[in-house]
Amino acid sequence: MRLFALLTALMLTALPAMAQQIPLNALSNYLNQLTSAEGSFTQINADGTISTGTIYLRRPGKVRFEYNPPEQALVMANNGAVVVFDRKLRGEPETYPLNRTPLGLILARNVDLSRANMVVAHGYDGTATTVTAQDPENPEYGSIQLVFTGNPVELRQWIITDDAGGQTTVILGALERKQLSNRLFNIEQERNANR
Repeated sequence: MRLFALLTALMLTALPAMAQQIPLNALSNYLNQLTSAEGSFTQINADGTISTGTIYLRRPGKVRFEYNPPEQALVMANNGAVVVFDRKLRGEPETYPLNRTPLGLILARNVDLSRANMVVAHGYDGTATTVTAQDPENPEYGSIQLVFTGNPVELRQWIITDDAGGQTTVILGALERKQLSNRLFNIEQERNANR
C-alpha cells in the first residue's frame, strides 16, 4: 500500500509540470524564438473544404503557404502585405495589408501576448493551451486562436476569424526549424512567374 501511495504522490507532483496552462510570457518567448521553420499543414476552409500543403515561416513578417494539388493557390506574406496567387486563373493576385489580418500578430517582430487587450481568452482543456488574440487597436480586423501543446511548447493549430466572421483553421504538422532561402518569400518573382 505504501508503494502505491508513493507512486501516486510522485505522479501527482510530476503532472503539473507536464499538464498545465502555459503562461502568456512563455508562449510569447516561444513565438519570438520561432524565427525560421517549415512544416506540413491541413487547412479547413470557411466553406468546409479541406486543403493541404507546406508552410514556410520566417519571422518577422514572412510566411508562404504552398498548397498541394489539386489546389493551385499560393499565399505569401512579406513586406507588410499578404498576397494570394491563383495559379489556375493567372493574372493579378489579391493583396491585403498584413497588419489588417490576425496573422500579423504572430508574424510581428516582437510578439507580446501580455500587451493590454491583445489576449481576449486564455484557457487550458487538459491537453492544450488556447489563446485568442486580436489587434487591441483594431479588434474589427478579426482574431486568431492559437493552440499550443507543452513540454516542449509547440504551436499546433490556429483558427482565424476574419472581419466578416468566417473561420479558417490551420492544423500544423511538426515544424522543423531550419534556415529558409529569401527566394521563398519573393513576391515579385512569383508575380512574374504567374503572368
